[in-house]
Amino acid sequence: MSETALQGVTSEDRSAIRNAATIIALRDRMGENPKVLMGQRGSKAVFMPNKFVFPGGAVDLADATVPLAQPLPAICRDRLADQASTGLDHALAIAAIRELWEETGLVLGHPGTWQDTIAEDWRGFAATGHLPSARALQFVFRALTPPGRPRRFDARFFLVDADEISGDLDDFSRASDELSHLQWIPLNKVRSFDLPFITEVVLAEVTGRLKDRSPPRSVPYFCNNDEESLFLRLKGRPMPNQE
Repeated sequence: MSETALQGVTSEDRSAIRNAATIIALRDRMGENPKVLMGQRGSKAVFMPNKFVFPGGAVDLADATVPLAQPLPAICRDRLADQASTGLDHALAIAAIRELWEETGLVLGHPGTWQDTIAEDWRGFAATGHLPSARALQFVFRALTPPGRPRRFDARFFLVDADEISGDLDDFSRASDELSHLQWIPLNKVRSFDLPFITEVVLAEVTGRLKDRSPPRSVPYFCNNDEESLFLRLKGRPMPNQE
């Protein structure tokens, strides 16, 4: 990955925009009671305290070097490349899989043995006998945190069907303590939880695609910059007027 692509991955400036990846896992998607995986952030968290969120977080520098057993779908790589640095798609996919593992203890991977030196963050994952795989990830949303927040992220949201996850979907014993109250929340009840605004927007988008398993041909981009907030469609087309 180029130095440009890694811009914002690590920075001492807390106001800098960091690339981030979020993963939306759907369970029983085609059934009568589909559910989404979420957890609650701590009350002392600087970013979105107490809110129920999807697993996710900032891209780490090491994410660029972790190999994928299977790449992202080509259409998703194409959408990720729009208004983004070359090569960032790989690090974003790795970050999504890593955050799912760290925050929930769930594995999105392909059975296999690691051939290279295993980074510390991935040793537990590797011990399960899997390599990270992005084949089942679908890029479905992008959002830039508004100015003035204590943290700013350029977040890409990836959708995955829970049946692509290895192991017991209710076993969160290997999760870190970053998220509490991890649970599969029925979609028809999720809005009764304390959700960030952007999470509600993403859930509406995901609910509208619930029965469509194919990757979206265009991706909503909620762009909050210093001048204005815009809803765009990658590649840069304004969304239709909803009024």
